[in-house]
Amino acid sequence: MFKANEVHTGRATRLPVLLVFDVNETLSDMAPLSARFEEVGASGQLAGTWFAGLLRDGFALAVGRENPPFASLAAEGLRMQLGMAAIDRDLEEAVDHIMAGFSALRVHPDVPEGLRGLTDLGVRMVTLTNGSTTIAQHLLTEAGVEDCFESFLSVEQAGVWKPAREAYAYALDHCGVEAADAMLVAAHPWDTDGARRAGLASAWVNRAGGRYPAYFLASDLDVPSLVDLAQRLRERSP
Repeated sequence: MFKANEVHTGRATRLPVLLVFDVNETLSDMAPLSARFEEVGASGQLAGTWFAGLLRDGFALAVGRENPPFASLAAEGLRMQLGMAAIDRDLEEAVDHIMAGFSALRVHPDVPEGLRGLTDLGVRMVTLTNGSTTIAQHLLTEAGVEDCFESFLSVEQAGVWKPAREAYAYALDHCGVEAADAMLVAAHPWDTDGARRAGLASAWVNRAGGRYPAYFLASDLDVPSLVDLAQRLRERSP
């Protein structure tokens, strides 16, 4: 088990009992959504602006104790973005075309091997997404790794978006695991920071080789892929 001081200094030396995975961008490669924007006549660069705005607004509503459906925020954000663009079709048709892109996303290339490596270590794994469990489960089924996960969890059931403490607590309660025995795996520093503040350890999946924001609590592990995460955790295996 992780000791409290080990979680908060990044010096945990034992395997976690439970790995909690973020989904959007952590497991799914969202780059193809840019092409969806281009297919409706908008700039592909709008994809990043739209997704960042979607997260911002979800976080803002969470502060007000609202729990908005991810798809509703995503669609309304698209209406605002595309309403100012020179699109080549009806606005709602364009929104539907881009939203359909979520079901067509695939995992990052490192995900299948990495998840299989983590499964071999005997750790329990679940997803915890700000999106829907349906999209998460479809993504991982298409990748042939659905069986790696014992549960597909969403903040829709938690009552509040990550990075609120209650979202992580929901996953822990569902799995019957203490925070000190769990590790969040995410590509987003805001998520790893939120998990740390909720008492979990965290692993930042830093595929782009970027800088971790100094204003967030540091992650316990910084890895370029899930394959590397499996190797780092294997080093802790008895």
